Amino acid sequence: QVTAFQGVALRSLCTSSPHEHPEHGRLVYKGNLAKAVLGVRFFSYSTSIFNLFMMPYIMLKTGIGFESLFIQAAFYGLIGFFTFVTPVTLHVLTKGYVIRLYYKDEMDTYTAITYNAILAEKATVFHQKDVKIPDITKMFTTFYAKTKSMLVNPTLFQNPQDYNHLMGYDKSFYFNLEEEKEVGERK
Repeated sequence: QVTAFQGVALRSLCTSSPHEHPEHGRLVYKGNLAKAVLGVRFFSYSTSIFNLFMMPYIMLKTGIGFESLFIQAAFYGLIGFFTFVTPVTLHVLTKGYVIRLYYKDEMDTYTAITYNAILAEKATVFHQKDVKIPDITKMFTTFYAKTKSMLVNPTLFQNPQDYNHLMGYDKSFYFNLEEEKEVGERK
């Protein structure tokens, strides 16, 4: 693969395809909101840090430190809400959003890449047998990998069979009527 860069030819020595990762396997899913999630969380963190540094200056210049206790409590509560609650809420809502999902055929393992609390990429490795689908459809959760909730958009899978295998829809369905009768009689 040769790329021209300002009139100079650069040669890439990459031996795998762009959809292969040597450690994680084959790329089967790429979330389209990854940059938006990162941007919103970064903006929220930066405004919270700005609030923390500007708070002493605002208090000295406005004289709010000398007002009644009720006004102080209301002011600190409002600033504290936007400084601490908003970033924590955003983290809780978006921590399970899968940026990329890789699959290793030979080991039947998946690697989900998500953002952690400090906006670094975090890899979660799990087997297909660890995937649990919630009984009740939940907001911000498509499936659980071990105990961690994950959010994916099924339409963004490059191959629908990859999504079916992840969710266990490709397994044969077995229903034993005798076993159901025994469970019903015990109740």
